[in-house]
Amino acid sequence: MELGPANVADASTPPPTGTDPRQTHAETWFETVLDHGFVELIDVIGDDRRCVAAARVSLRREQLSLADHGAEQVERDKGLLARLVRDRHTSPFEHAVFQFRVRAPIFVVRQWFRHRFASYNEESARYTKLEDEFHLPAHLRIRVGKAMDYRYEAMPEPENAALLAAIQAVYDDARQLYERLLERGVAREHARLVLPVAQFTTFFWTVNALSLMNFLNLRNAPHAQAEIQAYAEVIEAMFRDRMPWTHAAFRAHWGPGSIG
Repeated sequence: MELGPANVADASTPPPTGTDPRQTHAETWFETVLDHGFVELIDVIGDDRRCVAAARVSLRREQLSLADHGAEQVERDKGLLARLVRDRHTSPFEHAVFQFRVRAPIFVVRQWFRHRFASYNEESARYTKLEDEFHLPAHLRIRVGKAMDYRYEAMPEPENAALLAAIQAVYDDARQLYERLLERGVAREHARLVLPVAQFTTFFWTVNALSLMNFLNLRNAPHAQAEIQAYAEVIEAMFRDRMPWTHAAFRAHWGPGSIG
């Protein structure tokens, strides 16, 4: 059995939906997250075998992975890739690149941007009027226990509903003041001062597979904050689909954040 470049990994791309007006193209992979957020996979450069070829170039054998699509070579490439991940020979994975378009609350984005080995461009509240979209969770969490040894529990009703209503009132007041400031001619860069960090923003995220695995190891782990983990779960599904060999090796061998 021979496998061509487009299907060497037996990946199964989900059918495009095209039902959300925020999706840029019908063929992109688009998933909604939280109440107003989304992740859109815009483009991918490279794949599992491209990373193997990058490793083989050290011995001038990269053409084996770039041009030989026979079953025996494919199996050798899968084995080498698994060993690269296991032994932490990670530089070859910098040669596959993912580009995402993401909409998320600012408090999630500020965690996200701590992952510095990536490229970001975010919508500017200096130059554009922000949309009236704030994240409001369905249930508030209570932290139970001491630092480094705690768990979360759901806020009981009816207190949960009462506090969510109070949060929504803050959002409404902040938005009204924001609109008032803009109407009075206050510059957008000052008017935005009144908006909570629950405000949604949109950004482009271009990241190589190595940095993406580091992101997933930290943000799709049980200890991660639930809101960013919701995004990481979607992104991990996209990564698994586009680079299934790498993903399988990553989850078999990558540090304590591995979730299987």
